[in-house]
Amino acid sequence: MIKPAVGIIGTGVVGSAIAIILQRQGYQVAGVSDRDPARSRWLGEQLGVPAMTPSEVVSHSEVVFLTTNDGMIEVVAQELAVKGSFRPGQMVIHMSGALTSEVLCTAAEKGAVCLSVHPLQSFATTERAIEILPGSVFSIEGDTAGYQTAIMLVEDLGGRYFFIDKMAKPLYHAGACVVSNYLVTLIDLGSRLLEAADIPKELSIDSLFPLIEGTLNNIRKVGIPQALTGPIARGDLATIQQHLSTMEEVAPNLVSLYRYLGYQTVKVAEQKGSISQETANQLKQVLH
Repeated sequence: MIKPAVGIIGTGVVGSAIAIILQRQGYQVAGVSDRDPARSRWLGEQLGVPAMTPSEVVSHSEVVFLTTNDGMIEVVAQELAVKGSFRPGQMVIHMSGALTSEVLCTAAEKGAVCLSVHPLQSFATTERAIEILPGSVFSIEGDTAGYQTAIMLVEDLGGRYFFIDKMAKPLYHAGACVVSNYLVTLIDLGSRLLEAADIPKELSIDSLFPLIEGTLNNIRKVGIPQALTGPIARGDLATIQQHLSTMEEVAPNLVSLYRYLGYQTVKVAEQKGSISQETANQLKQVLH
């Protein structure tokens, strides 16, 4: 398949990384645009392409990436549609995890093929995004006429993909938030418990990283529930009771979250088959 000319509207972390990787893969980046002129100039200089207005990017591109923040995707699409910028057969892609391709409906009304192509990944900087986009898994949702081109783009970005129905997008995004955003909260909980045990704050998180990485490797190798270890997986009721009694004295504000997470972990241990039903019931009673 011939690689289409691509344009980037929204030159933040994701838009910049996508443009740089695709250009390295032989795509022509026709132009870039951003509401912040400094950002579009920076990316244009990196790519050796001009910074343009959004309408100019659309006119020069076969595939347009709308990689603005989520709240602006629909607004920008509508502004461009009102100006008559989109044309039939042109592909328009946004990369939001929360939004469906329907936010591009004004482009679709002009005959554009509209898709949501979202990488299940967390990006802190453009440099880091360039490193970790290859190997990421992408969801593809929207007009099936664009699936083959979307697959080609994802594969050239070094990713794998699956298709998702627009009705399932909120659950999909919620799952991604739990694993990414709430993991930060979970590590914060662990760190605060270590601090309550008088471990210096500057060491509390660093000391947890080997454990976090070991757990992730276990999940990767043997999956869930087999990767579950620890007192609940062993049915060690006495240890859990000791955790709770000490936390009630030293860190009572953390008890409710610990209980809830522990209760859900008992269910994983049941799936693993490492505890009896009687032990599971006892643990649930203590953690309820």
